[in-house]
Amino acid sequence: MSHVVSPIREKLVTGGKSYSDVTHDICKQVEGEPTKEWKIAFGISCLVFIYGAYCLFYTWWQGIGVWGLNKTVGWAWDITNFVWWVGIGHAGTLISAVLLLFRQKWRTSINRSAEAMTIFAVLCAASFILAHMGRPWLAHWALPLPNAFGSLWVNFNSPLVWDVFAISTYLSVSLLFWYMGLVPDLATIRDRATTAGRKFWYGFFSLGWTGSSKTWARYEYMSLILAGISTPLVLSVHTIVSMDFATSVIPGWHTTIFPPYFVAGAIFSGFAMVQTLLLITRVVFKLEDYITIEHIEMMNIVITVTGSVVGIAYLTEFFIAWYSGVEYESYAFINRATGPYWWAYWMMMTCNVISPQLFWSKAIRTNLMVSFFLSIVVNVGMWFERFVIIVTSLHRDYLPSSWAMFSPTMYDIGDYIFSFGLFFTLFFLFAKYLPVVNMAEVKSVMKGVSSNFPAKKAKAAKKTEE
Repeated sequence: MSHVVSPIREKLVTGGKSYSDVTHDICKQVEGEPTKEWKIAFGISCLVFIYGAYCLFYTWWQGIGVWGLNKTVGWAWDITNFVWWVGIGHAGTLISAVLLLFRQKWRTSINRSAEAMTIFAVLCAASFILAHMGRPWLAHWALPLPNAFGSLWVNFNSPLVWDVFAISTYLSVSLLFWYMGLVPDLATIRDRATTAGRKFWYGFFSLGWTGSSKTWARYEYMSLILAGISTPLVLSVHTIVSMDFATSVIPGWHTTIFPPYFVAGAIFSGFAMVQTLLLITRVVFKLEDYITIEHIEMMNIVITVTGSVVGIAYLTEFFIAWYSGVEYESYAFINRATGPYWWAYWMMMTCNVISPQLFWSKAIRTNLMVSFFLSIVVNVGMWFERFVIIVTSLHRDYLPSSWAMFSPTMYDIGDYIFSFGLFFTLFFLFAKYLPVVNMAEVKSVMKGVSSNFPAKKAKAAKKTEE
């Protein structure tokens, strides 16, 4: 009986891998000694982290007056970076939860790294919440807890309070989803461990996993339940972040398109960051058979679709500003395109609207170097988008006598550098001590033995002929 081969989709695992090959290829990065390249990259990220930590500590010690803020531009790099990192954190939950519910099997090789990226990005975003408080030791006042001064509760009418609940919920659910998905792979490393320390720690965190049928059934149920909980969070978290702006009366912010626009932009930037990290991981860890061209192409398709949605949102903003007949609203958008920050606006338009359209070409979608370059371009553009929304809406308001420009200081930039140092330090530690690809789920999408292993198939055919 001949095998039916689908002409639509390429194999998600190439190279004729067996199940033992999958285990060996992914575990060897965890079990082996750190490579020279890893040590160099980790060392650089630690240096960046240390320098950024110094800038952050200095900001806390001296106060946020060391930033380039002024009476007119009271928000700038701190909120820009916060919203940017929260957006990057969206792709992990989308890949893990939404694609799982829609039974998209191409997620299996990339969901683990995307989930880890989500957690690290949310932690980076949280660092800016603490930074722009000025007095981070009073951060607990953002929670609805009575204190010694009487029952002082937070203002539940403020979207800034909604941020606290949305992001903390998103972080906790994403962390649980990521960790539960790790358990079967941690048990595999535990069983392969050759030292007592490794066996103890991986055994401790694998929660006594046995691999029985009942255990797997509960694992599947848990995955679906967490996916169902996580899916609304993809929409809610950045919707609530957008409310920080949309509930104000400032021209350029007071618009109802912000929630869906921010969600699309978050998925757009998140997928671009996942693409950047996966292309690096694919080469460094030699995972070309698991993170295939098929995965890269599917990611680029999502980037193209969400980039187009973001482009439509930009045009809709201009239409609303014109159709409203409000001169202040119209001026806010004209000022973005032609005012002192025009260069930031056109950088945003070029990176976010024009560059993703190149992915309509299959040759570009499947070109690794071009994909890597454009994924970085997209994230640069999305940072400028947040900068344009925040700064250009503030620096020129209703009263021309209060107009002012914003220029970042070394501490604005240093706090941003801190977030990169934190992100890449955590990601390198994750990539070294935990499997970057979900072995259990990759094995579940591999085809049957006879079709997957050419050598065994040829041997079986020869025996049949005899």
